[in-house]
Amino acid sequence: MSDAAGLGIPTHPHAVRPDADDPDTVDPLALAEYAPGAAAVLTDAERWPTLDDAGAARLARWRRHPDAPRWTHATGDRLSAAQVERVRHPLPTEGWLAEHLTVVRRTLRHRAMPADATLAEYPTTRRADLVADLGAHVPLDADLSRMLHGTSSGSTGAALLIPDDVEEVARGFHLLRALAAQEGVTLSEDGERMAVANLVFQRQAFTYVSVISSFAHRAMARLNLHVSAWPDADARRRFLADADPQILSGHPTSLAELVDAGLDGVLHPSVIFSGAMALSAPLRARLERAFGCPVIDVYGLHETRPIAARADDGPFRVLDRRVLVEVLDPRRDVAVADGEVGEITVTAGENPLLPLVRYRTGDFGRRVRLPDGGVGIADLEGRENTRFRAGDGSLVASVDLTQHLQAHGAEGWSVVQGDDRVVLAMVAGGDAEAIEAALSALLAVPVEVTAVARVIDLGEGKPRRYRSTLAG
Repeated sequence: MSDAAGLGIPTHPHAVRPDADDPDTVDPLALAEYAPGAAAVLTDAERWPTLDDAGAARLARWRRHPDAPRWTHATGDRLSAAQVERVRHPLPTEGWLAEHLTVVRRTLRHRAMPADATLAEYPTTRRADLVADLGAHVPLDADLSRMLHGTSSGSTGAALLIPDDVEEVARGFHLLRALAAQEGVTLSEDGERMAVANLVFQRQAFTYVSVISSFAHRAMARLNLHVSAWPDADARRRFLADADPQILSGHPTSLAELVDAGLDGVLHPSVIFSGAMALSAPLRARLERAFGCPVIDVYGLHETRPIAARADDGPFRVLDRRVLVEVLDPRRDVAVADGEVGEITVTAGENPLLPLVRYRTGDFGRRVRLPDGGVGIADLEGRENTRFRAGDGSLVASVDLTQHLQAHGAEGWSVVQGDDRVVLAMVAGGDAEAIEAALSALLAVPVEVTAVARVIDLGEGKPRRYRSTLAG
């Protein structure tokens, strides 16, 4: 899931060691794009055209907080007064698909498509297509003055610089508010609590503090929970206690760190959003117990924006916005029957600078009908449709492993099958012996399970949950 508010504008000064006492000590692993900015691209007046005195004071307070992490970037939503009002409301969805396809035909990629072509007649697009020629997917008449840019590293493949629309990005915060309201949570503009803290846990990361123009200029921040990002060992706890954000968002690795580090004792979120990688049922339950609030799992990609969400361990509900989900055969541009596993493919019309049609996500799951008639995504396994070779030669889907791992309490895992068919698993949480017995029985091949203390011990960023090097 992308950040709820504005994106950073990267600068590239010299890199310094993030955990050094001497700021001039060169770190051989430092990346320049994550170093604190030496020069600003925009002024605060340009970042927040409607910023009032109270908002400016709020921003200054968090920028200069004695326990603040090392902010690496400065960001703003760049919204005019008219835009501030518009982003508080979702885009209308009636007739959106026909309008969207009209916009899509103004891209180089699809300008040869006839006006009467149905959605199924459009060719599919993959991430590799965007990497090869991003400009071909941007409308020729796009208003580039509204553009921000954000980098999507993906789980595999080359990084991608994505054109983001200022209104679409800002509208994302109000989508979170709407999802929270569905769970009975009301977010308030009163007081000085931070509105949102978006959390990561990695050695180097983009960090910034900002204010949300469309939420009475309340503060939000992107925070790196890695200890090297903070002035000292206790600063992280003191800063979070003071900020006490209403919304916590992050991926399961960073959210698990909050509990592992005992930070649940100083935080009182009204709602938690998880995204970017799969949230296990045991970790969801642990977060709900620790914080006493709803935990909403959001499925989406930077390219498509949020697609679906769930507040329990059932299917994801496709959001009521400009998004249409198909599940396609991995080898052909045709839909599989509802209930069958295929590649999740998304037509996304929220971002006018990147109107995607039939975008293959690389994720796999089943399209299902929910009891109220809505569209759901079940058995979502992200990034790859990994299957494991059992002892009798049959193929076992990764979702079958997920069920047993969660049943025995695993909060996170990485499972790899090598050329010799041996399965090596690392699990955080749960009963490692029971997991080893269950996977051994399921696969009938040697299984070795190693227990690690925390989800972060599986690897920083977005570790892949399943891999196989077996041919085919």
